[in-house]
Amino acid sequence: MKVVGIIPARYESSRFPGKPLADICGKPMIWWVYNAVKNSKISDLYVATDDIRISNACNNFNIPNIMTKKHKYAIDRVQEITDIIKADYYVQINGDEPLIDYNVINKILINDIKHDQEYIFNIVTKIKNPVELLCPTNIKIIFNNDKEVLYLSRSPIPNPYNNIEFAYYKHVGILGYNKKALDFFKNTAPGYLENIEGIELIRFIEHKKKFISIIVDNITTLSVDTPKDIHLIRNIIQTK
Repeated sequence: MKVVGIIPARYESSRFPGKPLADICGKPMIWWVYNAVKNSKISDLYVATDDIRISNACNNFNIPNIMTKKHKYAIDRVQEITDIIKADYYVQINGDEPLIDYNVINKILINDIKHDQEYIFNIVTKIKNPVELLCPTNIKIIFNNDKEVLYLSRSPIPNPYNNIEFAYYKHVGILGYNKKALDFFKNTAPGYLENIEGIELIRFIEHKKKFISIIVDNITTLSVDTPKDIHLIRNIIQTK
């Protein structure tokens, strides 16, 4: 089975313009993400960008990359790649996780992908820090006993009205799709709840698509959202 990994990377960011090119110990952040992910079992790996500066940086480090149109969401950039490169399964990896563990990527590699309906998979992990629970940039997620996603929210869900014996989970930012799912997203307008929460993945839920969570314990995630996060990443790398 052919699995293509795609790292969407855009230059424009409201909180951190040029983030993929931010210097981390002498190399751009996109280099760290690519070199971490390439050790996984993904067949082929590409950076997808709409900015020539990011493409040039990738070329300087021999990182395969594809120029795309400008898109609102990373998933749209992934979908565009599926029209260029054929595969059985596509994995989207956030480009702002320079410390990502390739073993986590391997958890989302599904052996048997069907093509007669839409399939979406995502990595989730328990929230252990109350600050993460309250932060709206961390997407909280709930699912049923079959791990099918019921809802995603920027708010803490579920509400502990009757019981506090449960765990909160968050969406990590590693997703797997078949092409049918990505084409569905492209050809379907945003829904009511998606527009309220500002979470594009809710589009799949509102249309009852097969959206499965894969729970991975003990993930240490550290995404780069602002320039101050770069200093923390540098300190971690330098002390390894």
